[in-house]
Amino acid sequence: HFKNWQRRPRSEAGVPQDTELRRHFKNWQRRPRSEAGVPQDTELRSGPGEAGDEEHLVEGSFHMKSAALVMFLLLKYRTKQPTSKAEMLEVFSPAYQDDFPAILSQASTCLRQVFGLDVIEVDPSEHSYVLNPILGLTWDGMLSDQWGLPKTGLLGLVLGLILLQDGCVPEEEMWEALGFMGVYDGQEHIVYGEPRDLLTNVWVQEGYLERRQVAGSDPACFEFLWGPRASEETSKLQVMNYMLQAGCNNLGSSLVL
Repeated sequence: HFKNWQRRPRSEAGVPQDTELRRHFKNWQRRPRSEAGVPQDTELRSGPGEAGDEEHLVEGSFHMKSAALVMFLLLKYRTKQPTSKAEMLEVFSPAYQDDFPAILSQASTCLRQVFGLDVIEVDPSEHSYVLNPILGLTWDGMLSDQWGLPKTGLLGLVLGLILLQDGCVPEEEMWEALGFMGVYDGQEHIVYGEPRDLLTNVWVQEGYLERRQVAGSDPACFEFLWGPRASEETSKLQVMNYMLQAGCNNLGSSLVL
């Protein structure tokens, strides 16, 4: 179902063609997977020998520093405080100042794809930054969950998957697509919690999704559409651009965590 769904041609309603996006997701599906279901990044392993090992260690060091920066920025977002380059350098040592742009870029990609937060430089002269939810969305899932994490990334993904299906996705196919990205019906996710509650309850009540029964279905089957709040806060073009960027950056492996 998922492969056929990916191959569907786009409508002419102003939504960009998703040929490139389908290609990225198809390539991601075909990548070899570990026992945990995470695609194995064989392209990072340059081959046997010391050069390959050294490259892998450098890559791992960057990942660790980026992960530490992600946690720091999430704390800043929770407390609604801006931050600065100087503060961020203290997270992983000022000795890595030359690597700061690359580390910040990697951390920003994770924050955007997984948590649905954009890192925005508000004052280039002072190198100060703030975090805002992606796509103009105003819900982050943290108001009712004191210790929770932002869940806007999954919301943006679901809205994008609906667009790829010409504005309406059968519930069964939605779970199949999310499963390729490590988000499963009835299984607690480390970031998003219980995804079924988000899709069928929270986001419906918040007005981001509409969940309606398929006409004539017996037993009852349901499908997802955009809700009125989604149309008010964001646009199809913004969401499709988000999906294209996510496909280019291996969104699935990021969501599996």
